[in-house]
Amino acid sequence: MGILNVTPDSFSDGGRFNRFDAAFRHAERMAAEGAAIIDVGGESTRPGADAVPAGKEIERVVPLIEAIAARTGIPLSVDTSKPEVMQAAVAAGAVMLNDVYALRRDGALAMAASLDAAVCLMHMQGEPRTMQSDPRYGDVAGEVADFLSRRVAACVAAGIDRSRIAVDPGFGFGKTDRHNVELLTNLQRIQSLGLPLLVGLSRKNTLGKLTGQPVEGRLAAGIAAAVLAVERGAHIVRTHDVRATLDALKVATAIMRAGDNL
Repeated sequence: MGILNVTPDSFSDGGRFNRFDAAFRHAERMAAEGAAIIDVGGESTRPGADAVPAGKEIERVVPLIEAIAARTGIPLSVDTSKPEVMQAAVAAGAVMLNDVYALRRDGALAMAASLDAAVCLMHMQGEPRTMQSDPRYGDVAGEVADFLSRRVAACVAAGIDRSRIAVDPGFGFGKTDRHNVELLTNLQRIQSLGLPLLVGLSRKNTLGKLTGQPVEGRLAAGIAAAVLAVERGAHIVRTHDVRATLDALKVATAIMRAGDNL
């Protein structure tokens, strides 16, 4: 899953693609590099980020989704928690709703149930502006798995078929560096839910803490984290660096499957 942030303030690439032409070219580039899906976001969810009104978010993502869907045919996801944006994005051509609140905001669950789109439910302790202030867990993997299990049950009860649901443990969302490492180590406990598992580790702060590298120097660390995540059961890797990550995963997958891909 290639990341396309149409925002001025995302932690890694804020401002690089908030113009339509630059964003569209980047989407084309990621598609050419082998992305299976592109995730379009119009509101930053980094710690301390300001909220964006639904209308502004729609202005940022809908024209881009329409153009990418029409001109490339690549499946598109929308990174949003607002029901109005979900509705507008799916009408424009998005086929997946990627929600950091796991459809807990007012109206989001009902909206997702009414739309013909897949959903990705992410775990987050707290909310983006304050989530990193003092996150605490007794058993981070167990608590994340329990939360996601409850959200899946809520979705099914609302009429969303399990075949439409993926889950994301939410690396870096209300978690310390130690929590992130423990969660990656025990990722199989999330995979045990029996649903497609999405992970987003690309350029995260924990990789910087482990390596001492700034955001732009975390490619190798992100690839290592992606390979370890797939080895532990991840099905979808959300990344800023599509080609390099995909190349690494092709090698890792061939080894994991004892050369079946050769």
